[in-house]
Amino acid sequence: MPRVIDLQEGRLLLAVKRGYRNWTSQFKENFGLDTRLCHISFKTLTYLAQGRDKGAFYLYDLIMSLKGLGSGFEFNELDPKSKMAVMDLHLFLLDRIRFECMKRLGWLDSYPGEEFTLVELITQFNRLAPGLQAKIPLLSQDHPDYKEFSSINTFDKEGFIRKLIPRLIKEIEGYSDTL
Repeated sequence: MPRVIDLQEGRLLLAVKRGYRNWTSQFKENFGLDTRLCHISFKTLTYLAQGRDKGAFYLYDLIMSLKGLGSGFEFNELDPKSKMAVMDLHLFLLDRIRFECMKRLGWLDSYPGEEFTLVELITQFNRLAPGLQAKIPLLSQDHPDYKEFSSINTFDKEGFIRKLIPRLIKEIEGYSDTL
């Protein structure tokens, strides 16, 4: 007997399929409603984490599809308010992607939001982002700078993690060259 899908769920499934169509053809992986960052190959994550134009396109495309704003090819035609909303979401996702890369390199033990799917992070951004952005990723005790990290105040810990991003970008540059 065929499964009955409500209209809202059906629309979301279509948006997810549209949003990941370019991802599937570019990265040769399977993506869907339940895809979390931990499910994505390191090679794909490093491509996205570098924040270059092509990587940004794939994030814009996913965001815009899930938000009903068209495809990533239409980003420059968006009105300023919509463009800003897409860019905010893009930067939020870029942080999560970079945190996932740091986790896989053993730099972080955990980071806020890793338990959510990409679809949840995008569709529930207004509800999830404030709480996740207020939390600080947990630096691994095995990281060479852990002693310094553990001795600084909470306000400086976020800056400390952010200062790892250039080092991360340098570390991962070679991983995605073949994409």
